[in-house]
Amino acid sequence: MRTNVQGTLNLLSQSRKHRIFRFVQVSTDEVYGSLEAEGVFTETTPLAPNSPYAASKASADLLVRSYHQTYGFPALITRCSNNYGPYQFPEKLIPLLITNAFAGLPLPIYGDGLYVRDWIHVTDHCAALDRVLHHGKSGEVYNIGSRQEMQNLEVARLILKYVSKPESLLQFVNDRPGHDRRYAIDPSKLKRELGWKPKISFNMGLQDTIDWYRRNTAWVEHVRSGAYLTYYDQMYSHRQQTLSEL
Repeated sequence: MRTNVQGTLNLLSQSRKHRIFRFVQVSTDEVYGSLEAEGVFTETTPLAPNSPYAASKASADLLVRSYHQTYGFPALITRCSNNYGPYQFPEKLIPLLITNAFAGLPLPIYGDGLYVRDWIHVTDHCAALDRVLHHGKSGEVYNIGSRQEMQNLEVARLILKYVSKPESLLQFVNDRPGHDRRYAIDPSKLKRELGWKPKISFNMGLQDTIDWYRRNTAWVEHVRSGAYLTYYDQMYSHRQQTLSEL
């Protein structure tokens, strides 16, 4: 709540004070809640967050909208589906499954594994953000997705196939509380108005991601060991006074 709600309010306040030319709120499809087997999220889908995290992001989105409506502040909101690719924190689903598969460790699968996500490569997401930043219309919401829906269990099986590991490594674990069953994004508005479309297929992107984690095991171990916290402490631990003086 401090980061997503109060933090967003702080950024909005300072950005308005310093008259920045554009503010892009990078949000998530989680603010829309969950879908059944059919249908997709559009920009007009009502907000119905099901987790405290999603609620904090929805709150931030509403703050951004209010600044545009009240002050004419040049803000836009993007809502993206699940990202994957290089440098993703190892606790996230795809890098966790990849690195565990490399080590011959169990691949934990929540519940029945049939939860569906629309996966988009981080490079495609960044290209969409760049397009929205430079060409989007203030006050608008743009959904970002690749229309590449996969069940978590399908993703795990693909990873095992690509790294030549047995499916016996699949391990079903207790489900997450409030686990949304399905997300699916309709990015038609972004394509129609700003000419963006994803370029990386899931199969190609997943294989490239697996190759990246294979080449960068040292980076993964560095993050998992907590060594990155030393850098974080050096760079940010003494900045509270500076932030409070803004």
